[in-house]
Amino acid sequence: MWLYLVALVGLWTLLCFFRERQVVSHLQDKYVFITGCDSGFGNLLARQLDRRGMRVLAACLTEKGAEQLRNKTSDRLETVILDVTKTESIVAATQWVKERVGNRGLWGLVNNTGISVPSGPSQWMDKQNFASILDVNLLGMIEVTLSMLPLVRKARGRVVNVSSIVG
Repeated sequence: MWLYLVALVGLWTLLCFFRERQVVSHLQDKYVFITGCDSGFGNLLARQLDRRGMRVLAACLTEKGAEQLRNKTSDRLETVILDVTKTESIVAATQWVKERVGNRGLWGLVNNTGISVPSGPSQWMDKQNFASILDVNLLGMIEVTLSMLPLVRKARGRVVNVSSIVG
């Protein structure tokens, strides 16, 4: 019994060791599109990936957020204004991304846009409050993903969805 346990722990340790040693090559040639980069996790991720040499395409809701992000990063990071509740904004952002990535496609799509307000006890909220949260946190994410999916497939990339406790 103990021999099996030791063997299992040994195999697990070897697996973890080899996974940690895997390195993604040619980071400077890979494009990642991140939504919700005005502040918070999206902003931090965009700056972190930029520092590692990746080409970051950062979507911000406001021009002020985009400008602040550009001031903190290198020329590899580019910003676009995106409102995930508006189809025409998503179409324009997708076209902008296509122009940047060309035939390479998107190595990563990070759906990070989310809101948590208005929130409160259910009896204080009405249907429109719930609808506005779902419009950003769920439907916006779905529409951005569907729009960018051909670019992600071209690069055999990945989609990462960051969710909210609200919905």
